[in-house]
Amino acid sequence: MTVSGHQHYWQGEFIGDEEAGRRLAGLPGAVEAALAEGLETETVLAACDALATALRDPGHPVRARLATHLPEGEDPAVLAELGGLLGRRELTRKLRRELGGATPGRLNRADPRETVYEAWAPVGLVAHIAPGNAATVAPLSIVEGLLAGNVNVLKTSSDDTLLTQQLMAELAGLDPSGALAARIVVLRFPSSRQEWLRLMCAPADAVAVWGGEAAVEGVAAHVPAGCRLVEWGHRISFAYLTADAWSDARTLDALADDVCLHEQEACSSPQVVYLDTEDEDEVFGFAERFAAVLATRPPAAAGAAAGEPDPAEAAELTTTELMARLEEHLGLTRVFAAPDGSWRVMADTRSPLTASPLHRSVWVKPLPRKRLIATLRPMRRYLQTAGLAGSPTDIAELSRTALAAGVTRVTPVGAMLESYAGEPHDGVYALQRYSRRVAVQADPAAFATTACLDDLVRPVVLPLPEGPLLGKEDVQEPARRLARADAELYFRSGGSTGAPALSVFSYDDYDTQMHAAARGLLAAGYDPASDRTANLFYCGAMYGSFISFFSVLERLGGVQLPLSAGPDHRATAQALIDHGADTLFGMPSYLWQLLHAEEEALRAYGGLRKVFYGGEHFTEEQQRTLKDTFGIEAVRSITYGSTDLGPLGYQCTESSGGVHHLHADLHTMEILDLAEDRAVVPGETGRLVFTTHARRGQHLGRYVIGDLGREVPGRCPCGRHAPRFELRGRTGDVMRVATYFLNHRRFLDLAEEQGGHRGEVQIRLDSAGARERLTVRVERAAATDPERLREVFLAGYPELRSAVAERLLELVVEAVDGASLDRSPTSGKLLAVVDARG
Repeated sequence: MTVSGHQHYWQGEFIGDEEAGRRLAGLPGAVEAALAEGLETETVLAACDALATALRDPGHPVRARLATHLPEGEDPAVLAELGGLLGRRELTRKLRRELGGATPGRLNRADPRETVYEAWAPVGLVAHIAPGNAATVAPLSIVEGLLAGNVNVLKTSSDDTLLTQQLMAELAGLDPSGALAARIVVLRFPSSRQEWLRLMCAPADAVAVWGGEAAVEGVAAHVPAGCRLVEWGHRISFAYLTADAWSDARTLDALADDVCLHEQEACSSPQVVYLDTEDEDEVFGFAERFAAVLATRPPAAAGAAAGEPDPAEAAELTTTELMARLEEHLGLTRVFAAPDGSWRVMADTRSPLTASPLHRSVWVKPLPRKRLIATLRPMRRYLQTAGLAGSPTDIAELSRTALAAGVTRVTPVGAMLESYAGEPHDGVYALQRYSRRVAVQADPAAFATTACLDDLVRPVVLPLPEGPLLGKEDVQEPARRLARADAELYFRSGGSTGAPALSVFSYDDYDTQMHAAARGLLAAGYDPASDRTANLFYCGAMYGSFISFFSVLERLGGVQLPLSAGPDHRATAQALIDHGADTLFGMPSYLWQLLHAEEEALRAYGGLRKVFYGGEHFTEEQQRTLKDTFGIEAVRSITYGSTDLGPLGYQCTESSGGVHHLHADLHTMEILDLAEDRAVVPGETGRLVFTTHARRGQHLGRYVIGDLGREVPGRCPCGRHAPRFELRGRTGDVMRVATYFLNHRRFLDLAEEQGGHRGEVQIRLDSAGARERLTVRVERAAATDPERLREVFLAGYPELRSAVAERLLELVVEAVDGASLDRSPTSGKLLAVVDARG
């Protein structure tokens, strides 16, 4: 809420003239302080999306407060329209179109095979000179500046309301970090106040001006050398009709829609209708028919905000019509007009482009396509939209000709005023005009595993998660109802912990996640310039692993053998040997079977160097076997993730076992107590809860994924700031047996550390009369003596020993063939616990 007389918004405060003048003098220092603090793109997106939600809700108090600041006569629906432009979907699409991704400011590798890092950096300070009587232009201009990471100072007209100031205050209020407020200044003063205009522009790195030539010239005088002047000036648009089109009544109706919408006030409104002809009679005949169509349209709404001409505009309308009528006597023109002056069609035999006085005033002129470029190119600085009507072949040919003449935008007739998210404006992308493309070249040896330089600079700070905890069913049901535009790619989980679950993605979200997984692989030591990779994940039945890592390797530019996991181990091993594979991607259980089934051939080959695994874990003993037996140098997690959320964590070359870094640019993570919904003491094991910030159409906030983990304190030796956590099994691996809680991971650790077991371990639970039976099934090829393992379990697991001693539980250890262990039919994952108690 403003205090009376406080009409300026400065970095979170409403202030008066005297204070604004004082702060303007210190603007350079304020800009430097703001730029020194990082701004995550997600901070902008989250606040804009929250504001958009409020603006689209007629009963929301934010919308009610802002409605009081609308210009007189302005339809409150403009706030809903603004909300439609500020939503996450639209702004993310804009970022992708204009800057190539949803996080364009991060210094990622331009080519994954080289240690060259590129990003879009803010220019610094953008000064915006907003037009009067355009309620949405000023706030949208600031949002564009924020998306590019800039500090923004905007001037509104002294005749404007405080709508922009109030909108920006509401937006900044939705960011608890204060980063947005620090980058927004909105001043309200007349253009005659030249000293303030000079102080605004002097430290600017870009000046954006909305208005005609006079407005641009008035500001240009204050733009310092080297500062980028971004002109969003007035433009002229026209329609162009072929003979087939202008004789079609539907074309005339569509053209009338373009003329009457916004009363030609938009730059994309047609001011001239060109016909592909040299025949004057055809021009006059069309003008008469089109006038009859305009005559059927309802009159314009009353009020200046709706487009009613002011006295100066009314005078121009009268003058233009009278001059055209005078030239009728020379045979040059013919005028068709409404008796009340509400519309006019002026046919003119001369082709050169003539500006319309607007308010449903249209010129109709002949222009054969062979003369289109010569006629229009002299006006190329002012051309914007060409609305075309004709056959598909005509549209294709005329589009190229119109663009060559200087047009920046071609649409169908009837859609000249329509737009799409991320559309270029006047031939350029606004976000690129407010950004710089920057690059860093780094030493290949020192930065071989660094995918993003920003990871070494500071932690990513995303909005804190809010709302209730969500389980799998809470996520599954909304996924089934996703809008078609957001449901473009369907996956099912492997079903290793229950029935397969459906997960739905947009292609944009999928692309974001595959790039993140690719960066994680680089951190883990994958080298796309030299590694030759066999993709041995399971494929089919809508299971995502094979497809996802195909996509990851595609984005990395790595050499790939897309073999997938198959039952013919001999053929697979031969393919590895024939094509020189040195790196394996796959599930541990499948890779373990393959390597041991074809041990002789693969040991003789001796070319395997790296294994990247996912979905399960290789124990330390298994990893030692891979290195000692097959000469494999590196065994690391390919990613930690889920079908629902995508990649969640990645290993670096300093990580081992279940330790991962969080993909902190995509997710925030909480670790909650096993029994209560509260954070655990740092270092304790708890339930992992993730909130995803980069998903379109789906809210995946505070999702209880079903895994257990603990925080790993301190900064990683690799230098990255991303938080670390250690996986400690799944909640489903914790079994309630004979009144005790037992953990599969504990059995696995004891078998490996005390029993020397190097293979897989599966637990089966059965009812055995008055008692329950727990069978530990171990892989025969790697097992020590089963009785010896039974002794190890009883000696090292007090709760298990008590249950057996109390005759509540029967403990059996049996050695079986690895192929007979129960696995998920989709993913091939080992089922850690098989509960057959019924």
